[in-house]
Formats: sequence, C-alpha cells, structure tokens
Amino acid sequence: MSAVEDLLRRSACAGAPPLERLLERAADDGLVDVAYAEVDSPLGPLLVASTPKGLVRVAYPDQSIDDVLGELSRLVSPRVLEAPARLERERRQLDDYFAGRRTGFNIPVDWSLERGFTLRVLRAAARIPPGETISYGEIATRAGSPRAARAAGNALGSNRKPIVVPCHRVVHAGGGLGGYTGGLHRKEFLLGLEGLGGPGAEGR
Repeated sequence: MSAVEDLLRRSACAGAPPLERLLERAADDGLVDVAYAEVDSPLGPLLVASTPKGLVRVAYPDQSIDDVLGELSRLVSPRVLEAPARLERERRQLDDYFAGRRTGFNIPVDWSLERGFTLRVLRAAARIPPGETISYGEIATRAGSPRAARAAGNALGSNRKPIVVPCHRVVHAGGGLGGYTGGLHRKEFLLGLEGLGGPGAEGR
C-alpha cells in the first residue's frame, strides 16, 4: 500500500474529511512529489504542474491529460496528485499575465527534465525580456552553438513549460513566426498579447 493510499484509508476511517483538506494534508505530509491543477486561460484550460523545486509542466488542452500525467509519473515520480492550492501562485500569475497586469513571471522552474543543449536553449529562452523577440540563430548563439539554429528550434519545440518559459519570443530572423509546439495561432496570440505583433515579427 502506498503512503497516499494509506492516508486515504486512515482518513476514511476517521470520518472522511473534505477532499481539499485531504489533498492539503497529503501535500503537507510530504506524500506528493508532483502537484497539478487546471488553470483557465484564453488559450483553453492549461494543465500546470509543479514539484518542490518549481514549475515542471504547462500543457495546452490539446495534449491528453492522461498522457501528461503519465509522463510526469514516469519521469519525475509516481506520487502525482491534483492539488490546486499548491498551484495558487502559478494560477494567479497566469491570470495576471493574460489580463495584461504583468508581462513576465516570477515562478521558480524545475529544470530536472531537460538536459544538455536543450536545457541551454530553454534557459536562454527564459531570459528573453518581455517586449523582445530574438531569432533562432541568436538563441543558438546564446546557448553556445551559433551554427545550431535548426537544433535550437527542435529544442524549443520540446519546451514543457510554454508561456512561462517564453519560447514564443523566438521567431525567424527574416520575418515570420517560425514554429510553435502549441500551434502558430497560440504563438501569434501570445506575441500580440505582449505587443509584439504576429506574422512578420522580426527577430532582433
């Protein structure tokens, strides 16, 4: 029997407290390694997940929740639990971002699922200031491999924390959006929300 299952059994015998209190108790007892919640957004409901180290996943609604949670269970820990109270900071900052009350995020990020060049590219993307775009070649340079623009694009396409790690701010140097794992309509929306325009945005 897992620790979470044991907590559920003991709580049921004690009179079954409300589910929210039960989830909070599991998290407080250190029985949850990955907490997740659904956050409403103009781009559809986002699945947001964090570990004690920080944000580990943001998934768009066209990604299967079962697939996302299965990946987290496999790669991070099987102790995954829906715990909205643990994601309140992330939810609040995302709400403020989409409402235009903030331009960036102040959320710790868990980079444990990224390695090597991909990690360097995504860390470089995380440092792109709000209100700016850069080219694929430039982000490859910032990641230490100036000739690896195509590989940088592939690394950005594997971003597990879109929006917060703003890979949407990377565009083609000659104009055009480039690619985006969430779909070009979402990339265009995010750039427009930040006042950066849509198609034809120039990399700097």
